[in-house]
Amino acid sequence: MTYLADRPVYAQDCFIGAHPGHRRSLRVYTETAWASIFARNLFRRPPAADLKAFAPSFTIIDVPSFQADSATEGTRTGTAILVNLAAMEIIIVGTEYAGEIKKSAFTVMNYLMPDEGVLPMHSAANVGKDGESVVFFGLSGTGKTTLSADPERSLVGDDEHGWGDDGVFNFEGGCYAKTIRLSPMYEPDIFATTRRFGTLLENVDLDPVTRELDLDSDRFTENTRGAYPLHFIGNADPTGMAGQPTNVVLLTADAFGVLPPISRLTADQAQYHFISGYTAKLAGTEIGVKEPQATFSACFGAPFMPRHPGEYAAMLAERLERHGVRAWLVNTGWTGGPYGTGERMNIDHTRAMVRAALSGALDDVPTVTDPIFGVEVPASCPDVPAEVLVPRATWADPVAFDRQANALARMFVENFAAYADGVPESVRVAGPRVVDDGGPALRVAGPGEG
Repeated sequence: MTYLADRPVYAQDCFIGAHPGHRRSLRVYTETAWASIFARNLFRRPPAADLKAFAPSFTIIDVPSFQADSATEGTRTGTAILVNLAAMEIIIVGTEYAGEIKKSAFTVMNYLMPDEGVLPMHSAANVGKDGESVVFFGLSGTGKTTLSADPERSLVGDDEHGWGDDGVFNFEGGCYAKTIRLSPMYEPDIFATTRRFGTLLENVDLDPVTRELDLDSDRFTENTRGAYPLHFIGNADPTGMAGQPTNVVLLTADAFGVLPPISRLTADQAQYHFISGYTAKLAGTEIGVKEPQATFSACFGAPFMPRHPGEYAAMLAERLERHGVRAWLVNTGWTGGPYGTGERMNIDHTRAMVRAALSGALDDVPTVTDPIFGVEVPASCPDVPAEVLVPRATWADPVAFDRQANALARMFVENFAAYADGVPESVRVAGPRVVDDGGPALRVAGPGEG
């Protein structure tokens, strides 16, 4: 506070949570005007009448130019995101990355919501004309924003939701989309926001003379972002609320190229993969990541989940059973080989598979059980070549595929050991089957690295 005493500070009063019975009021103080606009874009804007007597449930203080002193304050570096759940205060220092503002607010909601019977989720959600919603779980870069922005469905939100007794609701009022290599052909709605007044573009490259954007450039980082209000997406649901989900989709970007592009999960398998929270980080996505590496982040958001993962998983299991929800694992990563050898999944094929799953077109299709991961893989899917559905068939060297698949299976098992005591036996055995080939285990990123 002494540091800020003679400096201008910007303030935004916002809501987080579209459901009136579960929302919280939030005051965000920022050192920069653009970060204040970020908060206005990402959180929900209270009506003028609510601002007259606004009292924040919690407060965020964002001061990028202040560097924490590791020697006297016990932080690892000059950058720190400090959450005090007793005082309901958050302090962010030493970083201009605006994502810390939204993720710290998400962390508070993840702490509060289970006591109100709401499952907080790092997920996207959209809703069909019938009012039934779909939840897309996934870490950054797995396709939550891209796949949820479906012109045939209304977007509820792209990143943070709650699942309560009367359906799902968005925590936010905006979207924070990755813009690296964004395509006007495949992601037209999101691409259009990058040209729209009011969108904040973060870490993007632009020509200093012409001001033309280069969304293909990773000169600063792969983690380029666009922050915009939800209504910038033409088919966004203005209420931020939808009915009970009929399908849950767990997204992963498997850079090792061995997971099927789509598979049906049992309820136990859904819990296993929810707790595992697997994807593969690529070079440039995070500081220090020089080559693809497996990342397991419990509940697809371990750093932002203050309670034990088993508590969130139990809430998910109860909802899957109560509402008869179908669960799917969708790999948006690589096929025909690992990163560097194979190629990224065709987005048109992925969209076709997801639409088929949601419409029920895959319900009666014969399936093949994956011999290592144990999931049920459809033998056919409309508008998708049959050979794409079986990853082993896309590799030039089947023996190399088997070796890679078994290595990933071992990583799943090693990671899940930390949570095995907190889940039923049926969930513990729902993971992949490891064949002991004596091969080396690949590196597993720690829980805090997701």
